[in-house]
Amino acid sequence: MDYAATILARLPGAHRRDHGVRRLIDTLSSYLPEEQLASITAAYEFGADAHSGQKRKTGEAYITHPIAVAQELAEMHLDAEAIIAAILHDTVEDTSASLDEISEKFGSEVALLVDGVSKLDQIEFRSHAEAQAESFRKMMLAMIEDIRVILVKLADRLHNMQTLGAMPAAKRKRIARETLDIYAPIANRLGINRMKVQLEDLSFKHLHPFRYRVLEAALKKSQGSQKQIVKKISEEFVDAMADEGISAEVFGRQKHLYSIYKKMSGKRRQLSDIVDVYGFRIVATDVNTCYQILGIVHGLYKPMPGRFKDYIAIPRINGYQSLHTTLFGPKGLPLEVQIRTRDMDRLAESGVASHWIYKADEKSDASPQRRTREWLSNLEEMQQIGTSEEFLESVKVDLFPDKIYVFTPKGDIMPLPKGATTVDFAYAVHTDIGDRCVAAKVNRGLVPLRTELHNSQTVEIITSKGARPNPNWLTFVRTAKARTAIRHHMKNLRSTESVDLGKRLLDRALKDLGASLRKVGKIRMSEALEELGLNNSNELFEQVGLGERLAPLTARILVGVGDASQTEPKEASLVIAGTEGMVVTYAKCCHPIPGDPVMGYLTAGRGVVIHRNQCGNLSNFRKQPDKWITVSWEKDIDRDFSTLVHIDTRNKPGVLAEVAATIADCKSNIEQVSVLGRHEDCSVLSFLLLVKDRVHLAKIMRSVRNMKNVIRVSRECA
Repeated sequence: MDYAATILARLPGAHRRDHGVRRLIDTLSSYLPEEQLASITAAYEFGADAHSGQKRKTGEAYITHPIAVAQELAEMHLDAEAIIAAILHDTVEDTSASLDEISEKFGSEVALLVDGVSKLDQIEFRSHAEAQAESFRKMMLAMIEDIRVILVKLADRLHNMQTLGAMPAAKRKRIARETLDIYAPIANRLGINRMKVQLEDLSFKHLHPFRYRVLEAALKKSQGSQKQIVKKISEEFVDAMADEGISAEVFGRQKHLYSIYKKMSGKRRQLSDIVDVYGFRIVATDVNTCYQILGIVHGLYKPMPGRFKDYIAIPRINGYQSLHTTLFGPKGLPLEVQIRTRDMDRLAESGVASHWIYKADEKSDASPQRRTREWLSNLEEMQQIGTSEEFLESVKVDLFPDKIYVFTPKGDIMPLPKGATTVDFAYAVHTDIGDRCVAAKVNRGLVPLRTELHNSQTVEIITSKGARPNPNWLTFVRTAKARTAIRHHMKNLRSTESVDLGKRLLDRALKDLGASLRKVGKIRMSEALEELGLNNSNELFEQVGLGERLAPLTARILVGVGDASQTEPKEASLVIAGTEGMVVTYAKCCHPIPGDPVMGYLTAGRGVVIHRNQCGNLSNFRKQPDKWITVSWEKDIDRDFSTLVHIDTRNKPGVLAEVAATIADCKSNIEQVSVLGRHEDCSVLSFLLLVKDRVHLAKIMRSVRNMKNVIRVSRECA
C-alpha cells in the first residue's frame, strides 16, 4: 500500500470515497512527511464533523469548499499549518468550534492563522465603500503578521469565484468587481500568476458575461489552426537548441481572456490583431543557458526593435524574472517568447508562495520574500495615518505596478511606478530623505523636484537639515509612500499651528470678558474639558483654531457666564502676523495684503480665511455673523503676499517685456501673467504679483501707470 493510500485508509468509509480528499492527499504526499499528513487528515475529520449538515448555495456539502481551498494551497506546496488552517478557516465563524479547541488540537500557529482569516470578515460598516476599504486594510495588516493568512484568503476567494454562479446577479457583479479591484492585484503583487489569471478571468466572466462568451467562442474557433502553428514553431525552437547542444522545454503559452479583453479595450484593437499573437515559454536549466537560448531564437527569427526586456538582470517589483522578446515569425506573425529557469518558472506561477517549503533561514534570503517583506513594512507605516479609504487609495497605486527602474548613485536598482518623480525616489530611499529633500540630480544634472523619471536614469537627492515637505508636492507625487509621508507631516504641522492660533483666539475672547487663560486656572479648565468631552486643552485649542468651535462661546463656558448656547457672542478679534501657517489663509478672490481693511471668516476644518472688506463674496457670508472675526495687521510684517493687478496696454511690440521689467525694478516678483482680452489697439494683461504691503503695491502701480504704452492700472477684487 502506498504512502497516500495508507493515510486514506485511516479515514472513515464515507470520507475515503470523497474525490476531493483523495486528490488533496495525493498532492500533499508528494512533498510532506507522513506525520504532517496525519495531522491534516485529523483536521479534515474535525472540519467535516463541524460542518456536518451544512450546505453551500450550490447544494454541495459545505466541507467541499475548505477542501478546495486547501487543494489550491497544496498545489503551491504550502506548509502543513497553512493547509490545516485552510481546512478549518470557516469553522470558528460558521460552526460551534472555538479557537481554543483548534489551538489545543492543532497548535497555536494554526489557531492564529484561522483567527487571522476569520477576522477579515467580522466587521460592520456604515457604507459599502468603507466596508471594502476597511476589510482591505485588515487584510494588509493580516499579511504583515503572517503572509499565509492572505494566501488562505486568496484561495478562499478563488473557490468562491469558481462557484459564484449560484449567487443572485447583483451579488455576483459586486463580488466580481471587488475581486478585480483588490484580490487579483494582491495576487499579482505577491507574484502568484496562476491565481491572478484565474481571478481576473472569473471576474470578467461575471462582470461582462456577453463579452466573455463572444471572446471565448472566437478563441475556440481559432484554436485549431493556432495549435498547428504553435506545434510547428515549438519544434523549430527545440531543433535549433538541439543543434547547439541545449536541452530545454518549450510550451505554447495559453492566452487569457481578460488580458485579451484589456488589450482590445485599452489599445482599441480588433480581436484578430490580438488573437494572432503567439506566445511561447522556454524553460532552461540555468541563467547562462537562458541568454544562449535568447541568441538562438534571435538567430531563428528576427527580433522586433524595442520589444526586448531583461527581467532576469532587473526583476519586476514582485520578484518575477524572465527574458522577454518579440519576434517576426512565419509570414510576419508576432511571436512573444519568455525564457526563464525552472526556479523562475515556479516563482512566476506561485510567487512568494514558491519559497514557502524552504527552511526558515533560506526563506529570509529569498528574493520574492524579501521584496514582499519590504513592501509590507511600508504598508505598516502607511496604515497608521488617515482613514481606511485613504489607505486603500494609497495602496492601489502599488497594486497596479506599471514600473520603471532607476539607479541610486551607488548603482542600486530602485523600482518606481511609471510617472514617478524625484520626490517619489527620495521617499523610496527613506522617509527622512524625502522630508528633507531640496533638490535633485538626474544623470548628474540638476533638475526640478517635479521632474518625471525614466528607465535607467541615475538619481541623486540633495537634502538640507532644516527642510520640510512642501504641500504642493502632493500635486505631482505618484507613490503611496510619498503621498502618505507628506500628508502625515502636513497633518502634524497643521495641528501645531491650529493649537497656537486657537490659544490666541481664546485668550483674546477671554480678555473681552475680563479674564484670561491664566486666570481660568487648571481646575476650571479640567471641569470645562469634561463638560465638552475633550481629553486635554490642546484638543480644545485645536478645535477653536480650526473653526470647529467658536472662541467667544468657548470663553463664556470657561468663565461660566450664563448659558453659552443662548447668549449672543461678542465678536472675537485677531492680530495677524503672516506667520500663522496653514490655519490662516488669504482668500484667492480678493488677495488681501497688509494695510488693507480686512475681516476673518471661520471655516470649519480650515481655520481662518482673510478677506478684504470690499470683497464681493462677503455678502454670501454675512448671513453667519457668528463666524466673523475682527482682524488687524501686525506692524512690520516681513513676508510677501500675492495680489492681482490688471493693466490695459496699447498693442505695441515688446510692451509685455517693458511692463515686466518695470515691475521687477520695483523689487516685485511676477508669479503669473495672462492675457484677458485683446482688441485692435489695446490688450488687457493680468499680473499676479508678490508685494510687501499696500505701500509697495502703490509704488508698483504708480511706476507702471507712468509708462507711455500703459492706458490704465487697477487692482482687482471679486
